[in-house]
Amino acid sequence: MAFGRSSRRTPSIEPVTLKILVAGGFGVGKTTLVGAVSEIRPLRTEERLSEAGRPVDSVEGVEQKSTTTVAMDFGRITLREDLVLYLFGTPGQDRFWFLWDELAQGALGAVVLADTRRLEDCFAAVDYFERRSIPFTIAVNCFDGADRYPGDSIRSALDLDPGVPVMMCDARDRESVKAVLIAVVEHAMAQAGRAREHATT
Repeated sequence: MAFGRSSRRTPSIEPVTLKILVAGGFGVGKTTLVGAVSEIRPLRTEERLSEAGRPVDSVEGVEQKSTTTVAMDFGRITLREDLVLYLFGTPGQDRFWFLWDELAQGALGAVVLADTRRLEDCFAAVDYFERRSIPFTIAVNCFDGADRYPGDSIRSALDLDPGVPVMMCDARDRESVKAVLIAVVEHAMAQAGRAREHATT
């Protein structure tokens, strides 16, 4: 019998998996954000914009956009050995919002991606998550050439509760997006902790 290092294997850690939604207006960068951090090849359901659809899908401010998400984007990122996030990017157009209720089931929280050139486009997502008490973080995607505003100005314009995090980000940059996702998880966990404390008092 050989002596020395034990042949027993250290039990592997079963990671906690959490579901995060990525929402916002048409053309705000949701597909880009999911693709920037996903450690797997993202699942995308994009179709080319047609001339027939242009009266429905306004491309004002995103004239270069040629495709649109018609169901969802899906990606995965391991934040720690024991924590994995599944990312679900929602479609931005009104006519696909019937999918949101399905995607929102079991979600820990959400990122609402905003564009300062079309800030009003994220109002619907903010309303949706507020009505369903789903914690969310506003991530302002800093497009080249777009005006920059302080977080407090964004908060005021969107009429957010004081506790909702507002962050600047670059949806193309992995580290920038990771910081947003960490903020979502921390915000959702803190909100859940407050709810438990309230329930026991």
